[in-house]
Amino acid sequence: MKRLPVFLLIMIFIVFADINIKAQDKGFGAGIMIGQPTGFSGKIWANELNAMDFGVGFSFAKDDNGVNLHADYLWHSFSGIQSEEKFVLYYGPGLKLKAGNSKVGTKFGFRAVLGLEWMASQTPLDVFLEIAPLLYVAPGTQFKIDAAFGARYYFN
Repeated sequence: MKRLPVFLLIMIFIVFADINIKAQDKGFGAGIMIGQPTGFSGKIWANELNAMDFGVGFSFAKDDNGVNLHADYLWHSFSGIQSEEKFVLYYGPGLKLKAGNSKVGTKFGFRAVLGLEWMASQTPLDVFLEIAPLLYVAPGTQFKIDAAFGARYYFN
């Protein structure tokens, strides 16, 4: 947990550094997400409009804690928000696997992701906010909502 402040300081430096690099809407990005779940986030672009994102995190909910794995297939709308900054709407279906404590057990379900992403114009960084209604189907049915705020750095 002591590494998190160092990572955040590096991310802030990257955002405010005067680097002549364009925002990434291709390649692979890795970073963090905070919310439900909290952990690591990754994204890899398939083409100009589609990407796969994934997350590995932990739920801190009192009666529903455990390790979360999710993967989503995303479509991006670059013209949804008119602004000088690059704001992108994204949406798509996904899958989730949750390995909980002995009380919760292992769950499997389907997600429907809706998010807003800001792609920095001078750094290979994106910042996102997403909500994902979730329907667990095994071992029984249960409706939940995932929501996360995060940032990813893109590697060339």
